[in-house]
Amino acid sequence: MICGVDEAGKGSVIGPMVVAAVGCRAVEDLAALPIRDSKALRPKQREELYGLIFRDFAIAIVTIDAAGIDEARSRMSMNACVAELHAEALMGLRPEHAYVDACDVNAERYGRTVTSHLDFPCAVVAEHRADARHKIVGAASVIAKVTRDRAIRELEQQYGRIGSGYPSDPATIEFLRNYMREHGNPPPCARRSWKTVANLYQATMQDYL
Repeated sequence: MICGVDEAGKGSVIGPMVVAAVGCRAVEDLAALPIRDSKALRPKQREELYGLIFRDFAIAIVTIDAAGIDEARSRMSMNACVAELHAEALMGLRPEHAYVDACDVNAERYGRTVTSHLDFPCAVVAEHRADARHKIVGAASVIAKVTRDRAIRELEQQYGRIGSGYPSDPATIEFLRNYMREHGNPPPCARRSWKTVANLYQATMQDYL
């Protein structure tokens, strides 16, 4: 089996990070699918591909919520956390070969880190922009992105409009600011270890002084 691994939501300030692994017997199996980096696809295209990939290929998904990320960040860097989760997703499929999207400036080092967490032999190749270079990683990108988007929609049912969850989104920042003004604390869906949350919380508390 050949696998591709990618994640969605690494830099988000709200909601989970999702890591997906997709496996196939040969890369030619993906030739007919118009797969590329999930960020380059429209939401409807991603949803359609999600169904096709789930129907025809092996899938492993690992999700870590905001509290889990905060706990992990107390022990390790975010890149180290992602490497562990990439390895966990691979262990769900146990392939002979794997392509992973590198979350380290040194791609080879990242590949070695992922390999060190595996309990089975696997030839791991880590590359930057692997989701755009390998269809199998692009497939994993689609699965991770759609899974995370669905999780964000579930959070919106609970909290109302929260935007994309990324700190660059004004709607997300407005949600966090308003929530903390009303409740005096960040929402449970926010990553408290992120500077964005800490800075907004500090500014909100100063408003009360």
